[in-house]
Amino acid sequence: MANEIKLVAASIVNFLKQQLEGGTLNMDSRESVEVGVQCIETAFEISPEDAARGVDLLQLIRQQQSSAPAADRAEAERLKNEGNELMKKDKYREALDKYTRAIELDPRNSVFFCNRAAAHFKLNEHETAVADCMAALAIQPDYGKAHGRLGLALTALDRHREARAAFARASQLEPENESYKQNLRLAEERLTQRGERGAMDLTGLLQNPALLNMATEMLSDPNMQNLISGLMTNTTGTGNVGAGGAGGMNALLEAGQALAQHMQAANPDLVEQLRRQVRPPGPGGNQPPSQ
Repeated sequence: MANEIKLVAASIVNFLKQQLEGGTLNMDSRESVEVGVQCIETAFEISPEDAARGVDLLQLIRQQQSSAPAADRAEAERLKNEGNELMKKDKYREALDKYTRAIELDPRNSVFFCNRAAAHFKLNEHETAVADCMAALAIQPDYGKAHGRLGLALTALDRHREARAAFARASQLEPENESYKQNLRLAEERLTQRGERGAMDLTGLLQNPALLNMATEMLSDPNMQNLISGLMTNTTGTGNVGAGGAGGMNALLEAGQALAQHMQAANPDLVEQLRRQVRPPGPGGNQPPSQ
């Protein structure tokens, strides 16, 4: 429940920051909203990582509305295509307007938000790009391109720890995309350069969405369920794994080996990433990232 409350608080903070960036508030209102943001962040201990997981409240409201009529969806798709053509011509502001109009017609299409995030990114409006990526992911959580663009926007904001998590998820969803893997490596190198992780970044591991997703998949695998069931039987049957519980210890070792093999087979790139994350930096570990 505490995590849910923090998620709600982070979402409110994100919404208030969007209003501050929008330029529609007068000076007195801006001061009040800024104080409100600070109070909520302090009271609920909202970290940048928490803020990145917040959802777009406006988008949630839009999702409660009925689906757009077929005519509106067709017009929205046309506007999106026009926006794509404008992006190719480096007309980012005009493209952004097209995507915004498409969203107004069909607010449940994750592609429109993701494309508008790209336009915001090109215009150096990185906070807004993050918000649009989060809106796209609120609609479609497994949207690899949205995770990738979120990572780029977070990188531009010098939020490399969050960017690393975004690129890791994008890499898992689209393992053939080499740019996601490269960006993931660069994010890890920047964190190492800045000394933001030690020999083992346990918090980063536990917050890695790719790792969490793999764990969920492993636990739903019947073979893994049988393995865990057998492990529980063996360890409880010995009574004491540490003293005289050789059977339980062997079961633990076998389980560890099986889990490692399963992870290596399921996602070798993620395994290599985790190895780099827990391996102490050695000689040459602080080389500047390649351009």
